[in-house]
Amino acid sequence: MDLSLSEPCVDINLPETDLKEFASKAKDWNFLHGVIMKSKKDFSDDYVQIAPFLLLPSKYPKKEFNKAKLIQTSINALMHKVAHDYEFLQSTLKNTIEVDFFTSKLFDIYEKVHSEGFTQSISLGLLRADYMMHSTDGHKIKQVETNMISSSFAGLSVLITEYQRFALKELGHMEKIANIPNNNSAEGFAMGLVEAWKLYNKKESVIMIVVEDIVYNIYDQRVIEFCVRTLNPNIVVIRKTLKDLIETARIGPNKELLVNNMEVAVVYYRTAYQIEAYTSEKEWSVRLLIERSLSIKCPSIHYQLAGTKKVQQQLAVPGILEKFITDPKEVDEIRDVFMGIYSLDLNEQGDKATAMALKDPKKYVLKPQREGGGNNVYNEEIKLQLDGMKTSKERSAWILMERIFPPLQKNYLIKANEEVKIQNFISELGIYGVIMGDENQIFYNTEVGHILRTKPADADEGGIVSGAGALDNPYLVD
Repeated sequence: MDLSLSEPCVDINLPETDLKEFASKAKDWNFLHGVIMKSKKDFSDDYVQIAPFLLLPSKYPKKEFNKAKLIQTSINALMHKVAHDYEFLQSTLKNTIEVDFFTSKLFDIYEKVHSEGFTQSISLGLLRADYMMHSTDGHKIKQVETNMISSSFAGLSVLITEYQRFALKELGHMEKIANIPNNNSAEGFAMGLVEAWKLYNKKESVIMIVVEDIVYNIYDQRVIEFCVRTLNPNIVVIRKTLKDLIETARIGPNKELLVNNMEVAVVYYRTAYQIEAYTSEKEWSVRLLIERSLSIKCPSIHYQLAGTKKVQQQLAVPGILEKFITDPKEVDEIRDVFMGIYSLDLNEQGDKATAMALKDPKKYVLKPQREGGGNNVYNEEIKLQLDGMKTSKERSAWILMERIFPPLQKNYLIKANEEVKIQNFISELGIYGVIMGDENQIFYNTEVGHILRTKPADADEGGIVSGAGALDNPYLVD
C-alpha cells in the first residue's frame, strides 16, 4: 500500500560533514545522560552501547496526540474493570487456554487464587496504550494494543524528550522547542509504585522489581527505580530474578511476602510476560506464591490476563464495551480508536476471518497471546501460518487484526555501529497510565506521559530492545 509521506519538522538534508559532526555530538549527549543499553552481542556489566534513537523528533498531529492522552484514564479504568470480571475473562479465554500453554498456566494461577480468595485485593497497573496513525482514515490514531505488564521505556523516554529539545536548539530552531510536549513518564510510574507502597502501610517494607536473568534494558528500569528513591528516600528497592525467588521467597505468618526476610510491599514485574521466563515448574510455583501473598502486585495475574490479545479482540465486539463503561461518550471515544479485530475460533466467524486473511494477507496482522515484540505474523507468512492450522483448534490461540498503515517521515537513525543515513520511518505512540484499586473502587487513576517508538518503514516489527525500533518523540503540529 502507498503511504503518505509527511515532511520532517525541520530541514534535515544536512551536508555529510555536518551530519557526521552532529551525529557524534548527539551520541555524546545521550551517552552523557544515560540513553544507553547493554549490548546483546557483547553483554557485560562493564560495557554499554547507545540506545537507538532518532536524530530529530517526528511530526505528529496535536489533535490525535491529545486524544490519546485524554482517553488514557478511560483505558486504565476499562482494563481494571475487565481484570476484575471473572466470568468475562473465563468465557473470553476458554478456547484459548485449551491450546495456548502460556495463557493456560497464567489462567490456572488465576483460578487458584480466585477460588481461594485474594489475600491482597488491590492491584497496581503501570500501563501503556499503543497507537499508530492510520493513513487511510485521515491520519487518526488507531490502537495497536494495551500493555498490562512490563511496559517499557517510561524511563528513557523522558531523556529522549530532553535530547531532542537539545537537538533542535543546536540546529538553530530554538522557537520550535515548544512543539515537543512535556513528558513525566518516569516520575509518573515511580509515583504509582510509591503510592502502592504507602497503601501497604508498613515503613520497613520494600519494593521488589522482578527482572530477567540478563537485562539489556536495565537503564530504563534504573531511571524509575532511582525516581522512587528521589520521591521517598526511605523506600528500599530490591531487584530479584524468578530464579532468585525460588530460593529466597516465602510466605510469612500473616501471608506477607518475605524475600531474604524483607517484607515486600509491592512486586513490580519487568519480566514474566513470556514463556521463556518460566524455565521450570519452580518459576510457576514462585508466581503462584507471590499471587497468594499480601504484597500489591504490578500487575496482578488478572491484570496480566486482561492484556491478552484475545481480550482485546473481544472488547472490539459490538456491545461489549458497554458492559464495562456506562458513559456513551466514553464508549464512543474508545471505540473510535479500535481497528477491526477478529476471532479465529473454530466456528463460522473464525472461518470467515481466516478466509479474509488468506484472500488478502497484506491487510492484516496475525497475533498470538504474547508480549515483548517479535511474535506477530505479516504478509505472505500469514498464509503459511493459517494454512498450517486451518482446521485446528490451535487457531484459537491467535487473533486477526486489520493492519494499520501509518504515514512515512524522513529522519536519521542513530544506532550503535551503524552508518547514519536518511531514510523513511513510521512511528508508534505509547501513552503511559497508572491505575490502582480493587474490585469495588479505584483509588488512583492518571495519565503520566508518552513515548514515540519509530522504526524503518520496511520493518514489520519495531521493538527497540530487539533492534528494529528507536526512541523518538512527537513534534506536535496542527
